[in-house]
Amino acid sequence: MKIRVVSSREEINELSPNEKVIHLAFRPSNKDIFSLVQTCTKVEVIQIPSSYRRTVSKSIEMFLQMQNIKLVEGDVWGHRKDINEYFSISPAIIDKIKEMKAEGIPEAEIADKIEREGKLNREMIFYILGKQK
Repeated sequence: MKIRVVSSREEINELSPNEKVIHLAFRPSNKDIFSLVQTCTKVEVIQIPSSYRRTVSKSIEMFLQMQNIKLVEGDVWGHRKDINEYFSISPAIIDKIKEMKAEGIPEAEIADKIEREGKLNREMIFYILGKQK
């Protein structure tokens, strides 16, 4: 699974309309988020660092909810944008999530374990779990 990392608002208009999971590495304004949703018509998840999450307005949260787009907190640890514009979640992590889900392990327990091992935040893990249905 790949997460498109966007470092600045200038990059938004250059994104592919097919991007599904996007990490905003800057503090987005309402206009930036509207622009992102217009440019990336298939977006399902927008991830922003927790320090920026608190500054997102209620109206944007409601707008994203109406568009069925999840707004999640999180970071892309150790990612270097100058090398690759995508942060990849290891297939081994995805497989481990699938295995644990197939074994009937509760989602909260899966999230606890993967959060420690895979350097992923809970909300992203729950998104991945939801995609496995």
